[in-house]
Amino acid sequence: MAACTHLDHVKITALPEEVPGCEDCLEVGGVWLHLRICLECGHVGCCDDSPGQHATKHAGAAEHPIIRSIEPGEDWSWCFLDQAGFRIPQVTGSPRIPPSPMGG
Repeated sequence: MAACTHLDHVKITALPEEVPGCEDCLEVGGVWLHLRICLECGHVGCCDDSPGQHATKHAGAAEHPIIRSIEPGEDWSWCFLDQAGFRIPQVTGSPRIPPSPMGG
């Protein structure tokens, strides 16, 4: 199993209480399926099954490698550079999120 070598990029360890949705989709009137948060800066983007794929685009543009799912009941993280999934117990919280505009 691959390991993440970029844990030094994790700056966000307390998740927000609530998020309004994918920041980029909200800005342009787009829709998202699932939400992810950047653990370096807190940017909330949508998953790769969403039309905008904003979490992945943010990771590439900002060079912030690690995201975490903020979907209810999910606590996994993903490192884009190492292509590794894992859990970070130090990251706590479970944000309230709106329902997906895509219905998923």
